[in-house]
Amino acid sequence: MVKKGKKRLIFVSKKKSAVARAIIKEGSGKVSINKRDLSTIEPKYVKVFIEEPLILAGEIAKKFDIVVKASGGGAMAQAVCARSAIAKALVKVSKDKNLEKKFRQYDRLLLVDDPRRKESKKPLGKGARKKRQKTKR
Repeated sequence: MVKKGKKRLIFVSKKKSAVARAIIKEGSGKVSINKRDLSTIEPKYVKVFIEEPLILAGEIAKKFDIVVKASGGGAMAQAVCARSAIAKALVKVSKDKNLEKKFRQYDRLLLVDDPRRKESKKPLGKGARKKRQKTKR
């Protein structure tokens, strides 16, 4: 989903119940997630995970400022969403087919959202699958 604003574009990504919206505009290469600079994200493996599309894009990523707002879900689901939203934004703004191909070869989930969602609750049970145990006698 792409929304046009004042010389900026908004890209949305989802994973489970987490949603991330990336706002991209021309700038100097700053990236922030939930009003925090990317360099301050802890633990380090999550920071590196989110940085992957920026590293793969190289010089293209240094031309744009990206602000990501993630909500819902858990911390790792938000990281997956943020990573995907950043990758989608870079591909659409740069209009570079080689970058899109590079992202797809590295990890398809950079450009495609994970379609899995929570299964709905069914009658006669506590959850989607769990049912009351039947008695034999």
